[in-house]
Parts: sequence; C-alpha cells; structure tokens
Amino acid sequence: MSPIPSLPSREDVLRMARSTTDITGQLLDTAGNITRIAVNTLDPRDGSGAEALRVLRETTAELAEASASPQAQEAFYRIVDTLTRLGTSGAPLAVHPVSEPAQALLAALGDSLLPVLDAVEPAVQEAVAALGELVDASSPLLPAAAGIAAGALLALTPVLRAAADVLRGSSPELRRIADALTAALAPLLPLQVALAERAAAAGAGVVRATLPPLADLTEAAAAVMQTARPVLVAGEEMLVAGLEQLQPLLLATASRAGQVARAGAVRVSAAVSPAADRTVVVAVTPA
Repeated sequence: MSPIPSLPSREDVLRMARSTTDITGQLLDTAGNITRIAVNTLDPRDGSGAEALRVLRETTAELAEASASPQAQEAFYRIVDTLTRLGTSGAPLAVHPVSEPAQALLAALGDSLLPVLDAVEPAVQEAVAALGELVDASSPLLPAAAGIAAGALLALTPVLRAAADVLRGSSPELRRIADALTAALAPLLPLQVALAERAAAAGAGVVRATLPPLADLTEAAAAVMQTARPVLVAGEEMLVAGLEQLQPLLLATASRAGQVARAGAVRVSAAVSPAADRTVVVAVTPA
C-alpha cells in the first residue's frame, strides 16, 4: 500500500500563489504590449496601416516563393525526418525503468536547490549586471575575438575532417578495440563495486569522525577573524593608500612606454614601407 503524500505547507501554497500571480501579470503585460504594438502598427489614421499590410503581403509572397523551391522542400523533409528519428529513439528512454531513479534524483535536486537559488538570486543578478557592463565595455574587442575564433575553427576543420575519415575507415579496428576492452573490464566490475562500497563505508566513518573537530576549528577561526578584523581593515587601508600613491608613477610610466612604442612603430613602418616621394627637411638655426 503506497503511503499517502503529505499536503503542501502554507509557505509552499503562498509561494506557488505568488509565482502564479507574477507569471499571470507578466503574461497580461506582454499581451497588452503586443496588442498596443499591433494597434499602433495597423492604425489607418496615420497612414502606416496600409503600408504595414503591403509589406506583410510582399513578405508573405516572398516567403511562399522561397519555401516552394526544391532546396527548401528538401530541407523541410530532412528536418522532419531528423525530428522523427529523434522522437523515435528518445521515446523509449522516457518509459525505461532507468529513467525512474533519474526522475527521482532530479526531483530531489530541485527540491533541495530551491532554497539555495532563492538565497543566491540577488548575488546572481548583481553578477549578471556586472557581466553585462563588462561585455558592453569590451565590445570593441569582440570583432577581433570573433575573427580569431573563426580563424581557429577554419584551421581545425581539415584536422577534424581527416580524423573523421581515419576513424570511418578504421571502424573494424575500433570495434575490435571496444570488444577487447569490454571483455577485459567486465570481470572487474563486481570487484570494483565491492571496493566502492567498502570505500564509501570507510569514507563515511572518516567524515563522521572529522566533522566535529572541523566544526570546532571553524568556530575558532571565525573568532580569530573577528578579533583580527581591525588589523585586516588597517592592512587593506594601507594597501589602498599605497596603490593611490603609486598611481601617478604608474600612469607616467605607462604614458612613457606608450610614447616609446609609438615612436618605434613609426620608425619600423617607415623602414618597411618608405614613402615614394622623399622630402628634404631643412633645419634653420639662428646665427
């Protein structure tokens, strides 16, 4: 007889109600925005409605013409065939007995991770905002990084194709290797399972014996850190003050290095590609 599931608590019900209300409000806001955009776009009073309908008709006609081509039809057939094969091969996995413990594990992880996610949500939001600012600030470097990545992929493409050809041509040898490894490792699996059980039992005993001293050590370290907090703050202030004093020297050094680098670049470029018309510079000195 299966046990009767426990009823959700009041906090769970309130949280689900708040989530449902927030999602409903967001959906209503989105629907209102879409309706407002559609009304503003198709409003005949400002003359944009007829233009929008004309563009929509032209776009629909072009899409219909493009989708009627043999290449598009073949692509559609290939996509449908791929999705059908994925569904056929993936459907048995959902009803396989192995999927039940996996589903139970995912449910347990989800229930245990909800408080953690609620606790780290503000920090994650701050980190995401800072990451967005970093990406915006480094946007001039993104084209160069994309070019380098594209060049690396183009350089790796022949290597990958050659490796694929080698593996495709060596499928009998790979099958022999897989069979040999399976025959060699299959007798060892029961022994490995027994050793893993013994190691798990020993590790659990070690953890149980280690946790109390570790808790005492952590409490002592926390007390020491609380006592030494003024010293740490003073050291941080001294470090920041030292950096502030070194800032003008670092800026001057960087500026001087930049000037030397620019002068060297100008001389190298002049030596590599001299100008076609050589000019004569006359220096006039006072008598």
